[in-house]
Amino acid sequence: MNHYAIIVAGGSGTRMHSAVPKQFLLLNGVPVLMHTINAFHYSDTKPQIIVVLHPDSHQYWNDLCKEHNFNIPHQLVSGGETRFHSVKNGISLIGDDDAIIAIHDAVRPLVTKEIIDESFDCAEKYGNAIVAIKSRDSVRQIKNNRSQSLNRDEIYLIQTPQTFQAAQLKKAYLQTYQESFTDDASVVEQTGVNINLVGGSYQNIKITFPEDIAIAEFLLRNGS
Repeated sequence: MNHYAIIVAGGSGTRMHSAVPKQFLLLNGVPVLMHTINAFHYSDTKPQIIVVLHPDSHQYWNDLCKEHNFNIPHQLVSGGETRFHSVKNGISLIGDDDAIIAIHDAVRPLVTKEIIDESFDCAEKYGNAIVAIKSRDSVRQIKNNRSQSLNRDEIYLIQTPQTFQAAQLKKAYLQTYQESFTDDASVVEQTGVNINLVGGSYQNIKITFPEDIAIAEFLLRNGS
């Protein structure tokens, strides 16, 4: 069975207060995106890797690969107007409807091989696998200008990878884009498919703010 990983790297540096998009920022001397690609390449599953980048970033990325002697095989595809369209562009390169496809944020470089391999295994068995962690904090929801407490034991925070049988994913991405499509699970769920959660990690952080780089570097130094 063919396995693919679509790594979505279309983000900008806005919230990082950086002119360089966050997927290209250095993490222990190596661009974040390279750490992420490494995680999938060195998993037991060893999926074929597709990287979705803004078309203006392709040459910059190629230059970074030369600078860092980065030669892990991967295919580049141009991103779209939204994450939905970027993922759709990545899916378009995969002709095998029997494949298993993981979609992952480029800026989650600390994902472990165990999480990756379990995601592919679960998706192969049950159709899909969405990585998630339980909320550690108390949670409140605002409705009609009033806040109400929610049971945090029933609240899960969604991460990536989000992994699907190809036919299921391709059917979902035939839909017209909606603003409610915040991730791949929400796109697939709209077609009536049940979503399966698998355990993630509190260390599978998303690089979003400047302090996240420092946290990720600490976790890497300590063998996480």
